[in-house]
Amino acid sequence: MSKSLICSCEDVTADDVRHAVSRGYCDVESVKRYTGFGTGICQGKSCLSAVAALLEKEKALAPDAVVPFTPRPPLYPTELRLLATAPVDESVPPVGGVPQEVEVFASALRPTEPLPAKAKVVIIGGGIMGLALAYNLARAGETDVVVLERGYLCAGASGRNGGGVRMQWGTPALVELAKRSIDLMKGFARELGINVWLRQGGYLFMARTEAVARKLERNVTLHNRFGVPTRLVTPDAARDIVPGLTMKNCVAASFNPEDGVIFPWPFLWGYAQGCRKKGVRVETYTDVKGFEVSGGQIRKVKTDRGDIACDTVVLAAGAWSPEVAKLVGVQLPNEPHRHEILSTEPLKPFLGPLVSVLDSGLYFSQSMRGEIVGGMGDPKEPAGLNMGSTLRFVSRFAQALMEQLPQVGHVKVLRQWAGCYDVTPDNNPILGRTPGLDNLLQMSGFVGHGFMMAPAVAERMAQWMATGESDELFTRFNLRRFSEGSIEREDMIIG
Repeated sequence: MSKSLICSCEDVTADDVRHAVSRGYCDVESVKRYTGFGTGICQGKSCLSAVAALLEKEKALAPDAVVPFTPRPPLYPTELRLLATAPVDESVPPVGGVPQEVEVFASALRPTEPLPAKAKVVIIGGGIMGLALAYNLARAGETDVVVLERGYLCAGASGRNGGGVRMQWGTPALVELAKRSIDLMKGFARELGINVWLRQGGYLFMARTEAVARKLERNVTLHNRFGVPTRLVTPDAARDIVPGLTMKNCVAASFNPEDGVIFPWPFLWGYAQGCRKKGVRVETYTDVKGFEVSGGQIRKVKTDRGDIACDTVVLAAGAWSPEVAKLVGVQLPNEPHRHEILSTEPLKPFLGPLVSVLDSGLYFSQSMRGEIVGGMGDPKEPAGLNMGSTLRFVSRFAQALMEQLPQVGHVKVLRQWAGCYDVTPDNNPILGRTPGLDNLLQMSGFVGHGFMMAPAVAERMAQWMATGESDELFTRFNLRRFSEGSIEREDMIIG
């Protein structure tokens, strides 16, 4: 057993890489996420070639499938105060960015074994929603399920978010779902045997205007009605919760100590592992190309690895859901919007809650390893499937963060990346049966909060699918609400 060090930044050994391969994580991107190699100060410059060579030596992948992971800016660790000096032209939309994600994965990564000819349920999308639903269906006894993922696990929004989980929402339905999800997260390690590092340090929401302060005040009343202990706090009390916080230009705040942060990647892997143990097929690097439809029903899902006949199809592809829906003639109102995020070098623990300035979309927290992880929405971001990183974002974020925590100016940014919010007109999800196509079920449109809602939504959707019992969730959030005008807007969206 070799203990030779492969990645000195993250203490990843050859055995760690072999262990990842034994768990089915064989391509470079997946091994990076499973072991953490290449996420430290050198950003893979000293370890990527060694991992690629080891994967080839272990015959985990064919030589032409050993594709390097996507590099992340900045090229070298750079202080926040230096990044904050980069000019930002607010009149120009933040188009482009580097690197752009590869839309077509290497064909050599495509599995060679055939797909099953038929499955009772085909779920399109191997993110947190699709995998959580598959796992809950299997728990209910339905294991004839195939999950199709076009890339590697964690390639989409589920693997690109900041890991925040909160009960502070503006509508009763989302408050209830979030509360149930966090309850389920508490037992996740016990049930699925993987640690997701749930840390309930709270969420501190800050308001810069009286209008947003009134929103926080209204929400406190709503939260308390559902047993969520959110409270309004003064600027001085907020500074006590987060020492060093300036609260500059902020007039009020709300705090729920039971909100928190988890580590996204093992959360996804836990569901995938649970699916496979129960007999569910999770097929990565499998791209949906079309559908066979007759009699108002989808009869087959067509992929680049063959066709699967099915009884039910669930569309859970996040920001890619509208593209997939178009293949069967369904128009979804969802729009993808890039949201950028970054991570710094690790610091000693000093930050308990996730902090957000609701007006500007700024948010930041400290991970269990000590990094500051944060992002900030951009009101000029155009719609589109763009996952490139920009200097504009990191400059705007650095300025906004240092306004509230000036002592972190010396801290170095190690890497930045982007993912896509799946945005609907009312900031609420699209769930339930598709009008006119009865066996196509919708499970998308979560506007950046699907990750934290997935356990509860999947639990209820699996029960609804397995029993046929009525559930108002799939009526309230049905696609037809947009044509009928029966919408209720959610306004507690960060960014």
